[in-house]
Amino acid sequence: MIVIVGEVINGKLTRATLESISAALLLSPRADVALLLLGAVLLSAANEAARLVPQVLVVDRSELATFDPVLWSVAVSEIATQAEATCLVLPATRAGREYSPRVAVRLGASLLEDVVSLKLSGDRVQGERYSHLARVRECIESQRPIAVITTKPGAFPMADVNQASGEQFDVSLMLSGSRVRITGRVQERTSGPALSEAKIVVSGGRGVGSPDGFKNCVESLAGRLGAAVGATRAVVDAGWRPYAEQVGQTGKTVQPLLYVAVGISGAVQHLSGMNKSRFIVAINPDADAPIFRVADFGILGDALRVVPAILDKLN
Repeated sequence: MIVIVGEVINGKLTRATLESISAALLLSPRADVALLLLGAVLLSAANEAARLVPQVLVVDRSELATFDPVLWSVAVSEIATQAEATCLVLPATRAGREYSPRVAVRLGASLLEDVVSLKLSGDRVQGERYSHLARVRECIESQRPIAVITTKPGAFPMADVNQASGEQFDVSLMLSGSRVRITGRVQERTSGPALSEAKIVVSGGRGVGSPDGFKNCVESLAGRLGAAVGATRAVVDAGWRPYAEQVGQTGKTVQPLLYVAVGISGAVQHLSGMNKSRFIVAINPDADAPIFRVADFGILGDALRVVPAILDKLN
């Protein structure tokens, strides 16, 4: 059996979870796939999941309401053992990357991280992933009877709703106390869609000139397009934007349908976080800027003049 470990935000399955379901279905018929949900107050998400997979395993416990890598790795490992799972699939989000190695060690499993494709070769799982700032595509293969796989967000399509209703099962397990206590949580407030799940992203670089230039160009265009706001590391380091908006090697990796790069030269560290976008539009005054090498459409000009003209046309 293949067990997908889902993530829930505000009572709904995340986009990355829907992508992990699609990835799991590449390895097995739908009948051999189950989705595991950990957390608290999961009824709404479980009902949603039951329209996607035939079995939904639910661990609704107050101590799992907040993500804890130790408790989650214990819970996932124990349930995988009970279900005799041969494969675990979960999103390569920050949480997934944090606890998946612990699960692999507990199960003595192969760990295939950040995969962008999956297939079976006999009884082994084969996948591909990017390395060296997405310049190299590596082929990897499981070497143990059990494989733990994390799927790169944006690499797989979202699962379609299955008309047949799945069954929900409450799972019981023993959990010891956590070794980590969360003392506080600060959530970034954004007016637009979440950066990692947006279909359109408008990002800004130092080419917008100042925090006011960023607001007038990037935020205004993003608001008009219903897009998420992104930024380069230089902009974040300068204090113009919060780290939560950083796109690149040390920030978020995004793969939207449309990525608009405003005043971004295209350092390789930034390109590694967005160069798999479906369509890329670059606005930059330097004809030799590296961003134009990956762009589908380029506008040669000062962003402070080009973006207002675009907004006028859109309006």
